Amino acid sequence: MPNYNGVWSLSTHYQNVSGWPLTPETILAGGVVLFASSSGIDKITLVNTATATDFGDLSVGGRTYGASLGSSTRAVFAGGSQSDDPGNVMDFVQFATEGNATDFGNLTDGRQDFGAASNSTRGLFMGGTNGSRVNNVDYITIASAGNALDFGDCSATKTDLHGCASTTRAVVGGGNTGSRINVIDYFTIGSAGNSTDFGNLTVARSGVGSASSSTRGVFAGGYDGSTPQVNTIDYITLGSAGNATDFGDLTAQLQPRTNCGSNSLKAVFLMGSNTLDIITLASTGNASDFGGAVMTAASASGIGA
Repeated sequence: MPNYNGVWSLSTHYQNVSGWPLTPETILAGGVVLFASSSGIDKITLVNTATATDFGDLSVGGRTYGASLGSSTRAVFAGGSQSDDPGNVMDFVQFATEGNATDFGNLTDGRQDFGAASNSTRGLFMGGTNGSRVNNVDYITIASAGNALDFGDCSATKTDLHGCASTTRAVVGGGNTGSRINVIDYFTIGSAGNSTDFGNLTVARSGVGSASSSTRGVFAGGYDGSTPQVNTIDYITLGSAGNATDFGDLTAQLQPRTNCGSNSLKAVFLMGSNTLDIITLASTGNASDFGGAVMTAASASGIGA
């Protein structure tokens, strides 16, 4: 537990946020609900059981397979498919203020099925598809609305990938290059440039759900081309490149895309059947059933405060 004596700067508050007695929230946005396109944003409070409540609406509806990232105060939702047309829209909400999303700017191109990761300042959007797989990486400054800028490239053109981050490093795992891969790449968030090899997942797969604390990244579920899908959870130490280690298992094999929302303490995985799994990031072990969420958003994107 940090020592809270004295007056702290805002940056010091953020660095020690995990020590405060918070009621963390995770927001899941967009997706497919009962086979209908959804423009809604639901809020899930990570206390006891998961009951989703309405938070507001995205600025442009009908978006599926987008990506999301955020700081401790703001969530940004980007891209996604609108009637099978990959979009470049970005919009944002403030965690503390429920309501509809506000336009943030545009990605450098329209795309879906891409990865995202951020620290408290800068967010990266990685890979995806705009009709064909791409390797480009965009970045934004989370506190300042505006269009995304080019950051660099992934190690390959790939889609169905997911990312996590520490304060300095963005890491993206798995994906589909035409076949499922186990590759983990990383970027130094503060310095634009191409990816560097980090290591490998324990299972080659696409569509994994990902989450992180400031020190640990987790990749869960996904699709390895088999049926049923993968229930494996892996973890990495973000500051040390190397192969992933087994963390435990989800409660079930999931759909081809595993969707996750997290804060620095816990991660919840949307099961596609109106229920969620939950893990504590600092420990290892199998996930626990977190209860019903009053929604079925198979292609939602999640981010937490």
